[in-house]
Amino acid sequence: MRRFAVLIMLALLGACSTVDDLAPLAPSGSSPTVAVRAPRFADSDPHEWDSGAPWNYAVHGTDVSKYQTSVDWPAARASGISFVFIKATEGGDRFDNFFDEHWSRTKAAGIPRAAYHFYYFCTPAATQARWFIRNVPRDRSALPPVLDMEWNPQSPTCKLRPDAATVRSEMSVFLDIVEKHYGKKPIIYTSIDFFDDNNLSTFRGYPYWLRSVAGHPRERYGSHPFTFWQYTGTGIVPGIPGKADINVFNGSEAAWNKWLRQNTR
Repeated sequence: MRRFAVLIMLALLGACSTVDDLAPLAPSGSSPTVAVRAPRFADSDPHEWDSGAPWNYAVHGTDVSKYQTSVDWPAARASGISFVFIKATEGGDRFDNFFDEHWSRTKAAGIPRAAYHFYYFCTPAATQARWFIRNVPRDRSALPPVLDMEWNPQSPTCKLRPDAATVRSEMSVFLDIVEKHYGKKPIIYTSIDFFDDNNLSTFRGYPYWLRSVAGHPRERYGSHPFTFWQYTGTGIVPGIPGKADINVFNGSEAAWNKWLRQNTR
């Protein structure tokens, strides 16, 4: 009788839970998807957050390129880095020479990661998409690919600034090709000025990763939805030499686990 009562109690408790309330159990022998919940990283040039402080978010990550060398990824993960965006390509002929190292070592450390492409306005979008595909493996366990769209006035080879309609059209070409190849809806990274100049508030249907280092995205981008927020470029992350970009996922730990299940298969 006592055993029967215990079984009844467990069934009732299960009936009161929702999917989002329960973080998925990690497979045997694997690591949890969030090493440190709501970490608060140091910053060499901190912003005084009046509201919407980034440390209120549960899940934090970083982004890297060839400028972050010899990263100790296990140390970064232990400090609270739960995802990484890694630069892979730029334009139609440039490949980040630290991509392979970052790509393999983040996976070995158990950190979900995505590859990103920096857009170059003097090369056709289709050419750039094919270059990205040529250099980034099709890994089902990886996060969706990322298109980095921002002005680059310091470029020594390309000062072109197309009109907004052309920009959005080229984005669509790149995104369509990449989505068909990897089978995942790409993420768009952008900055405040590029977003405004190209009326990206009308360019919907993709998850956004927004840069805003002096205010919460809702203050800079209005009501535009975002999945990731880059809140500093001067962070201090154990295991990463020099200044680090730090980002947050826009949601709870349970929402992050759900997003991972939907986008890493």
